Amino acid sequence: MKRFAGLRMLPAGGLIPLLVLVCVIVHVAGNQLIEGSLTEALVYMVMVVGLSVFVSNSGIISFGHVSFALVGAYASAWQTCCPGLRGVFMPGLPQILLETNVPVMPAALTAALSATAVAAVAGIAITRLNAVAASIALLSLLFVVKTIYENWTSVTAGQGSLAGLPLYVGLWTALAWATGAIVVAQLYMNSAHGLRLRAIREEYAAARAAGIVVWRERMIGLVISAFVFAIGGILFGHYLGTLAVSIYWLDMTFLTLAMLVVGGMRSLTGAVVGTLAVSGVREVLRAFERGLDVGGTTLQIPQGSQEIVLALAFLLILVFRPQGIVGDYELGVPPPR
Repeated sequence: MKRFAGLRMLPAGGLIPLLVLVCVIVHVAGNQLIEGSLTEALVYMVMVVGLSVFVSNSGIISFGHVSFALVGAYASAWQTCCPGLRGVFMPGLPQILLETNVPVMPAALTAALSATAVAAVAGIAITRLNAVAASIALLSLLFVVKTIYENWTSVTAGQGSLAGLPLYVGLWTALAWATGAIVVAQLYMNSAHGLRLRAIREEYAAARAAGIVVWRERMIGLVISAFVFAIGGILFGHYLGTLAVSIYWLDMTFLTLAMLVVGGMRSLTGAVVGTLAVSGVREVLRAFERGLDVGGTTLQIPQGSQEIVLALAFLLILVFRPQGIVGDYELGVPPPR
């Protein structure tokens, strides 16, 4: 019984100490560039882990989760951005938002809840569709949300950028949120709702015959996933200090999906490993794009090469190892016999 209780804490119980160790090593090393890259990777990890809550358990590929990040990021900006100038950038906001500056933490939570509400409303239709149709519907949701926010000029500044977001996301802040995301994903994975959603993924007809309400289980997974992903989107805005609708678009969509697929789409460990692996490759490619001095010779690749290399790596993973780097493996959990 004690062994079973211990296994229920995995893989989160193994992943979190490893992340803490990596952060401590990088921080002690004192390289600000690497520390900044790791901070960004941890912010993406929040999003990828949030994405895995729905995708890994339901088997439905989502091309629309970035819409929740977009909704959350702007809802947070309405409460925290540019005090005194908020009325200049966003004159259409309600008077209470123009006059009130909300602390970052409660603003992030309420903003994530607003994104969750969008997921719940959209999920009424999406969760009743089959896997392929649901993926297309989620992509359509992203197009709809982006179009609305680009043209809602009075409250989003349209296609312009919002500057002046509090820069509160550092290495330890990002680690704390990533830890929270992993714990939430672990708790959901071990819950009855997570088990039922995976049963639907594996045997749809049998799950329905057993009395599982498919749309309800998908809805629960979707709203939890949307909340966590929205937190990641909010953190990304506060990491950059600026906000623009164009940030939350197809680049972020395919990057987060690539991180999940490369690591392993059916495991929480895969979400963490994939995020770190892709982030590491991106940072190396960025260094070569800037120009890297090796033995007195500057090695430099054309700008934009990282997107091409990542796309090729993504295709190779899909062809030669479609299950991802770790597949179904979970850190510390023995494989089934």
